Amino acid sequence: MNPPFIRVGRRGLAFRVVRAVCTLAMCLLSARLLLAQQRNQTREATRELSRATRTWEFLPIVGRRAGLFGNEAGRFESWVYPLKIFRDFHLTFHVGDRALPAESLARTLTVRPESASILYVGDSFRVRETLCVPVNEPGAIILLDVETEEPLEVEASFIGDFQLEWPAALGGTFVTWDAKERAVVFGEEARKYAALVGSPTAADAQLSYQTNYSSSDQNSFRFGVTQKGKETKILVIAASVAGRADAEKTYQHLLSSYANSLRESSDYYRAYLDKTVSLELPDSALQQAYDWARISTIQGIVNNPFLGTGLVAGYRTSGVGQRPGFAWFFGRDSMWTSFALNSEGDYSTTRAALDFVGKYQREDGKVPHEISQSASLVPWFKDYPYAYVSADATPLFIIAMNDYAVQSGDVAFARDKWDNIWRAYQFMHSTYDAQGFAQNAGVGHGWVEGGPLLPVKNEYYQAGLAIEALRALSNLARLVGKDDVSKQLGAEFAHSEPALDQAFWSPEMKAYAFALKPDNTRADEASVLTTVPMWFGLSDANHADQTITQLAAAAHETDWGMRIISQQSKLYDGSGYHYGSVWPLFTGWASVAEYRYHRAFPAYFNLRDNALLGADGALGHFTEVLSGDYYQSFATSSPHQIWSAAMVVSPILRGMFGLQTDVEKHQITFAPHVPADWTSFAIRNVHVGEVGVDFRYRKTSDSVELETERTGSGDCWIEFSPAFNLRTQVVSVQMNGRPLQFKILPNSNDQHLSVRFPVNGGPNHLVIRTKNDFGLALANELPPLGSASRGLRVLSESWNPSRTEFTLELSGRSGSHYELSVWNPSQIASVEGAILSKRGKLEIEMPQGAADSYVQEKLVVHFVRP
Repeated sequence: MNPPFIRVGRRGLAFRVVRAVCTLAMCLLSARLLLAQQRNQTREATRELSRATRTWEFLPIVGRRAGLFGNEAGRFESWVYPLKIFRDFHLTFHVGDRALPAESLARTLTVRPESASILYVGDSFRVRETLCVPVNEPGAIILLDVETEEPLEVEASFIGDFQLEWPAALGGTFVTWDAKERAVVFGEEARKYAALVGSPTAADAQLSYQTNYSSSDQNSFRFGVTQKGKETKILVIAASVAGRADAEKTYQHLLSSYANSLRESSDYYRAYLDKTVSLELPDSALQQAYDWARISTIQGIVNNPFLGTGLVAGYRTSGVGQRPGFAWFFGRDSMWTSFALNSEGDYSTTRAALDFVGKYQREDGKVPHEISQSASLVPWFKDYPYAYVSADATPLFIIAMNDYAVQSGDVAFARDKWDNIWRAYQFMHSTYDAQGFAQNAGVGHGWVEGGPLLPVKNEYYQAGLAIEALRALSNLARLVGKDDVSKQLGAEFAHSEPALDQAFWSPEMKAYAFALKPDNTRADEASVLTTVPMWFGLSDANHADQTITQLAAAAHETDWGMRIISQQSKLYDGSGYHYGSVWPLFTGWASVAEYRYHRAFPAYFNLRDNALLGADGALGHFTEVLSGDYYQSFATSSPHQIWSAAMVVSPILRGMFGLQTDVEKHQITFAPHVPADWTSFAIRNVHVGEVGVDFRYRKTSDSVELETERTGSGDCWIEFSPAFNLRTQVVSVQMNGRPLQFKILPNSNDQHLSVRFPVNGGPNHLVIRTKNDFGLALANELPPLGSASRGLRVLSESWNPSRTEFTLELSGRSGSHYELSVWNPSQIASVEGAILSKRGKLEIEMPQGAADSYVQEKLVVHFVRP
């Protein structure tokens, strides 16, 4: 007898099969749509940050042509580059016979990429002040959403400060009231520069004045009374370097289309996040930090009407001066930032930054260090000492050019800029000492600009950059068809690389020396600056490992980042800008270097230090420099520092994920060192040429799976090389159900499986079967503001030859309790120095020592024998 389902006949069977297939397809489509919806909701959530106001914290709202810089109490200054318009903007709420200062009522701050909102709450009213600087407009918009139970009037006050950014100046300026525009108008005698600050409902204007008998520097106007209920008021700021008529045109445009400007700015940032490399991480704090780091980095792009478009270094209020933090164009800052931009696939911004810096290169090839936004209005490059003061911008320019050309495939740009590149090399070569190392003495500072670490002749940082520039230039020459030059430079690099290691390695210190002194002896000071040559893989693996072990100790590594030198050094001062402080820049250098040399514990510790800063200072942004002793940003720090944001992106993409694209090879390298307790993550929008690739990674106790999907046309290969601990055995590797050849590449700290495969149309499913996989994970947190370090450090890790014992050298606060997460705890037979809890955690009690001191402990894990 036939099975019952056969009785339906061929047509019925066909119908049921088709219906089943359609149902399955619809289920898959629905699942994908649901996943996409959840992904979009997650992205939107990370684009909005909110907290109770911290009145002392910096609050920047910036576009490409203007900026508002202030604090969370609601006091601001306004810039339309290169003009400063006013300072000390603030609101006053008039209720009955009371005049209430808004800063006393600031309760909640909400920031988005395109705007920031401060909520002020009184007994019978609340006002939400939303500040927006449209991305491409020379002006700003402030919206006041008023909700009140009794008559309320809002007053805006500010001090006129109509001047050019330092060092240029306008001379005599004036302020008037335009009754038709309902705006305060700033101008100067030549009528070239003008600004308007006003509102369609502005009235009762009071202007600054000075007489023989009295004076006032305050300007103010009121927005009109809201009797009861809800109402929205608008204030617009606009300025021009082409006269009042042009400023009025912008003013009217912003008044009539402010809703469109807000929407366009929001869409701009949303599109930016969507088109660059995006991540889905199991660590929500890291996910949020990565998204905001991309936003904060791209906000460094400034379009100056006199100089062009380039990257500035950062933002801070100028107060009574005319310099808003580091809102100048900086050479080396742009280059370090470009590595992050390339990693996330934002090649157009890198190209703009490189083009800008090259435009102001000195005739002898030296690359500029800093360029004021008013540089074209004064003899900046002739009479001021800042333009070419550094030496490191020059090799960094060559390195950044090569990184851009390799990852973007834009060889035509490198060919077009060959004269700039070659002149940079010639200048760099002219600085060589007798040993063939680029020197700082008499040339310009490397990293350290002053303080007790000087004088020196060659920083390891600077000498390393120059040698990496040789390798970069050799490749650039090959790409543009200059094979003879490429071979010559390649030979020079091959000779110089081992000489660098020999000159700067200190056997006595068991670490790389900070520098060579004028007499060519080593300046034996251990410094995080020595991780820069490691970033580029120039250091001997064993020497790098020993140096990293020292740098991972609490004397160097705080809970908020890396000190420039050890806290135990006789030269150390926690408040020293170049001899004790903590820079997120240093922390990012260390993280990328540590990942390159397979030291994942300190690498992740440093990565997370930087990432968490974005939710704990200027909200969504990353500060320039912090104290070496206590978790506190310097009072003189630029709280929105561009390369600090970049040093969240680079450690994640270049470091932890080992992500690199090469258009010439049609290849994406993906060599992750992810935390042991991460069981899944995704990377999207990785582009190599015209091909875009998405990655989805999953892990179980006995397998690792990687799914890849592609868009676009052309060849694309994946070099996949995930890290495993030295105990793990790889049983098999299959691609779409078929065996795939692989290699195992061990080192002293871990091992990498290496496979290479093409990304074909449709999903590609790679499965790695494993045995005895194991791992430990540490998720550090920032301490309370003003605190000293208290987190656990992993100084080193090692295995016995039979892989039955795993040892960690730990450092922690005396008497403190810590936990390590365990991946696959069934592998553990016993532990020394810790207790394996029922929750699957290793619980560690540090020995007692001096109060608040760091002490060491050894943790040994014994494994179940197979």
